[in-house]
Amino acid sequence: MRLFRRRETEEADNAEGLHMVVGLGNPGAKYEHTRHNIGFVVIERFAERHSLVFKGSKHHADIARGTVAGKPVVLAMPFTFMNESGFAVHRLLSYYKVPPANLLVVCDDLDLPFGRLRIRTEGSSGGNGGLKSIIQELGTDRFVRLRVGIDRPTGPGRVYVLQRFPPEQERVLTALSNIACDAIETILSEGAEVAMNRFNRDWLSELS
Repeated sequence: MRLFRRRETEEADNAEGLHMVVGLGNPGAKYEHTRHNIGFVVIERFAERHSLVFKGSKHHADIARGTVAGKPVVLAMPFTFMNESGFAVHRLLSYYKVPPANLLVVCDDLDLPFGRLRIRTEGSSGGNGGLKSIIQELGTDRFVRLRVGIDRPTGPGRVYVLQRFPPEQERVLTALSNIACDAIETILSEGAEVAMNRFNRDWLSELS
């Protein structure tokens, strides 16, 4: 345990220029691959693409650290439930001394059709409980967020977001996750404005 803490301290001390990419979702096997967990799906795919391995931490999140597009990055998946995501994100940013301007959050969006991506550099939570929690904990909405559309439900929203994707969407989810990963890489390498112009659109027609 002492060695683990010393390594974490060394990582925090070497955090200059560090970027943090956080995927939002709910922990536990019962929530895997549900609509609300698409942030986890994307961030896990991103880690696989760059051969980064997640490990536990004392900051209520699984983390993976490495270099992407020439930038040092920490990937994080909070242990906390979606609506308490801000607690873990605030702790991680404070520990690694990462400013909100270097934070990128990947989450689901009920108001976007499935297959559509939307990148923003500030703004409200748009009804997403995870974003709302992060904004409240950080005291600012000025951080980049990548929203992944999951469609608007016809029934109760809470039940809907905790359901799995239907088969026709499951079939293209990996391809959509790869495009979201491309967007993250572009944000890191070329900035959010370039990524917005390139990725803020509906991708479903190209994936079907």
